Amino acid sequence: MKAIWQNEVIAESDSTVVVENNHYFPPSSIKTDLLSPSKTHTFCPWKGEASYYDVNIKGKINRDAAWYYPDPMKAAENIKGYVAFWKGVEIVK
Repeated sequence: MKAIWQNEVIAESDSTVVVENNHYFPPSSIKTDLLSPSKTHTFCPWKGEASYYDVNIKGKINRDAAWYYPDPMKAAENIKGYVAFWKGVEIVK
């Protein structure tokens, strides 16, 4: 699977974890130089608190386009640190 925005591959992995129709990419598959931490946080009752990244490509910023669970609840331990995308980021095979 690949996560693509602005014709740039942000993440690529054969080992994504699908949760609620979202592909979560392993941390090692992420081009971290394209992400910057956001101050946004949300809460899921069964996964816990999510943290967000802005995606930065060639001067364009897609705010809060990636999220992850740094310390998930027990039911979501399998996605700890994995990153998912939305807001126009294409997820393709």
